[in-house]
Amino acid sequence: MSRRMEWAAKSDHLGGIPRKVVVAAVGAFAKTVSCLLNTTSVHNADTLLRLLRSRPPRVPLITVSNHMSTLDDPSMWGFKGFPIFDANLARWVLAAEDICFKNSLYSYIFRLGKCIPITRGGGIYQENMNEALEHLNNGEWLHAFPEGKVYQEDAPIGRLKWGTASLIVRASRTPIVLPIVHHGFHEVMPEKYIFGRRPLVPLWNKKIDIIVGDPIEFDLPAMRDKAISQSRIESFPTTGWPSTSGLDEAAQRCLYSTISDQIRAAMEKLRCLGKSFLKR
Repeated sequence: MSRRMEWAAKSDHLGGIPRKVVVAAVGAFAKTVSCLLNTTSVHNADTLLRLLRSRPPRVPLITVSNHMSTLDDPSMWGFKGFPIFDANLARWVLAAEDICFKNSLYSYIFRLGKCIPITRGGGIYQENMNEALEHLNNGEWLHAFPEGKVYQEDAPIGRLKWGTASLIVRASRTPIVLPIVHHGFHEVMPEKYIFGRRPLVPLWNKKIDIIVGDPIEFDLPAMRDKAISQSRIESFPTTGWPSTSGLDEAAQRCLYSTISDQIRAAMEKLRCLGKSFLKR
């Protein structure tokens, strides 16, 4: 996959003005959806805001969340008190190429909005994953939906894709990983509304809950050693992955699976906590 309009994603493209315009417009849309059309409650928002504004210099941040609608991003950032109009603080996000980059206009707008095109099914070492890694190595914020697709059923968090785990391992500094789980966006933008299609505009008078967790702790040196040992006694299919961080493909598979399971467990804990909020 080629990097589509990478030049438009540069912060100095036309003096940064187009990015600021798009971020402001997207921010206004997110505020409208989350604060004006619907009611949004955020639990533990201070943790997210603190990590955005005052984490250690050049330490990257990865936020991960469930994926309930095509409006999750940017609408989940439209809650009261979030700096949605700050282009410098805005997240980078992994976005489906077949949806967000289907033509030149979309590609340009989504690039200005700090979206990175990802080919679903293209594997964790596809070209634009390196772009995501570059942003992490610069200490920036990346958001990912590790489930890899929209799930509108209120069901336990399933097996996660390994792309996020690979970025955690490959980053020059271990990122802070913050889990987030939300509920309600599936009612704001249902996949099957009229004639099996999404509504033309977001629906309103819905209740949205966003639950921010605490950073997930990863002991990567110990996890690497365990993955190497495990890979020697178990059989794994190989597809030609490059060696990275001193790990062959079998060890990478063990490590990425372990990290993904830890993230999934943290997200599922938040999902269960969110259900208790909804019952109140």
